[in-house]
Amino acid sequence: MNVVLIGYRGTGKSTVGKILAERLGRIMLSTDAEIVKLAGEPIPTIVDHHGWEYFRDLESQICRKVAGEDGRVIDTGGGIILRPQNVEVLKATGMLFWLTASVNVITARISHDTQRPSLTGGKSFVDEIQDVLRERTPMYQAAADHVIETDGRSATQVADAILERLKLPH
Repeated sequence: MNVVLIGYRGTGKSTVGKILAERLGRIMLSTDAEIVKLAGEPIPTIVDHHGWEYFRDLESQICRKVAGEDGRVIDTGGGIILRPQNVEVLKATGMLFWLTASVNVITARISHDTQRPSLTGGKSFVDEIQDVLRERTPMYQAAADHVIETDGRSATQVADAILERLKLPH
């Protein structure tokens, strides 16, 4: 069984995923990192040159690949839930943990990250986060086996909460 981390940008998926992989003695896979490897260019360049639909196609391809492996910690991109087939293949081999955070916390965590292209174009950073979260929250809720709040918790505390729900030795 895979441990799959879903959630918006900046909710701690990558950091928590590394801790989980180490504690569980598993390999961690990042869907975004796998997309970059496959495309041979960074995500902002992929989106600039080919558009979001092309990026989502690559994401679905990678999703099928990583879901086919067992015993992994999978750190997904924030939009993985936009395509129901992604959720379906991830659920077939994994347990999905939705990491959540408030808009203020997300803003503080990702405001200086240049590898995250705009999702909406033209909106303020905070407006974009609010709008995208409003759109995606029902999809995250539908996909999640468990919801883990990350505000006010260290990455280790979030990892502990996930391990507790997994009921695996750590």
